[in-house]
This record gives sequence, C-alpha cells and structure tokens, in this order.
Amino acid sequence: MSSFIRILLVLFPFYGFAQQQSTYLQTVKLELKKEWPNNRTINLVFHGHSVPTGYFRTPLIKTFDSYPFLLLRSIKDQYPTASVNAIRTSIGGENSEQGAKRFVKEVLCHRPDVLFIDYALNDRSIGLERSRKAMEQMIKQALKKQIKVILLTPSPDIQTNILDESNPLEQLSKQIRQLADQYQVGLVDVYARFKAIAQQGGELKDYMAQSNHPNEKGHQVIANEIMNYFN
Repeated sequence: MSSFIRILLVLFPFYGFAQQQSTYLQTVKLELKKEWPNNRTINLVFHGHSVPTGYFRTPLIKTFDSYPFLLLRSIKDQYPTASVNAIRTSIGGENSEQGAKRFVKEVLCHRPDVLFIDYALNDRSIGLERSRKAMEQMIKQALKKQIKVILLTPSPDIQTNILDESNPLEQLSKQIRQLADQYQVGLVDVYARFKAIAQQGGELKDYMAQSNHPNEKGHQVIANEIMNYFN
C-alpha cells in the first residue's frame, strides 16, 4: 500500500471502503464483461434468512422483488452479455448457526463466485458470541475455496430503535464490520444505510412490508448498496 493511500485512510476513513468496493470483485467483473464463446456462468449465492428469501408480509414471498433478483436485474443491465445465476440458499426464520450446519452440502455445492451472507437480523436470538463463531466457520470454509465473500449488516426491524447505539442490531452490525475487516472480505453496510435514512428524517416504515421485512423499496436500497461492488 502506498504512503499516499495510507494518508488518505487516516484523513478520510471512507476512502478505504470505497476502494475495497471498487476492487474486491475485479476478477468477477472481468468475467462479466466477456462475451460468448469466451464467457462462463457466474454464480451469485445468497445465504441467510427470510429477507433474501423474499418474505414481505408473512407468508407472502415476492421473489422477483427481493434484493437478490433486483440486483440480478441491475447486473444484467450493466453487463448485457453476462451469464449470471442468482441462487438463494436462504431459509426464513433461520440463524447463522443453522445456516452453518448446512453450509457445505447446500451452499458450497453451488460453486459460488460471490457469496452473500445475511443472518444478523435473526442472530439476535443466539447472541454475539455464537453468531461470531458460526459466521467465522462459514467465512473460513468459503475462503478455503477461494470464494469472494460479502457480509451484510442487518436490514431494519422497526420495533427496534435504529438510533439507539446499544440495541442488539447495532452490536451485531459492529461485529460484522469487524469480521469483514479481520478476514478482508466484502461488506455491505445495510444497517448504516438505513440508519442514515432515519438520521436524515426519513420514515423507515416506508421501506418495510412488516416490522422486520423490507418492501420492494427497502429491497431496492439493499440491492443498490450491493451494486456498488459491480459498478
């Protein structure tokens, strides 16, 4: 790392995050730009709970309005010659411990090029220590296979005050940021994005189908944040 970049990281902490977003998936973006017959199918795998699964107002599942497929649409708009799969291995109601147990057989079998992990919303039920252990297990297994991993902080639960620094989602978000930094993997800070909306006077309920499930507008916010890695 050059001395110039080190200075920028001190003076402008978000510079490093922006740099990581622009370069982390560089090899994947090069593949997405290729045309037939030189291209191959890129597998995007979304592992997590009810939000990536597409639950809106339970039990309604709106698959094509969920962020994995909104993201796929944006990627296809940007890379029209790309062959891309959006594969969901997520299960509504699941936490990271449960997801870790089926990780090898039900996730790695899809040979992800990029793996998105989104469990924090439900990991409130198991706490920080157990969540970290399960998340680390999945991260290590994926990195061993040279898979690009992107961790997501939680989307809102409007029954929780997102501006309360001591709330469990805030604490889980901090831990996910630490894990992303520790393992040098990607981070999509969904929680920070929605927190900024609330801090600017926005109504989070306008982005939610029910208390803990985003509506299409909310899913689009998440998809837009992820898309920064593909721009």
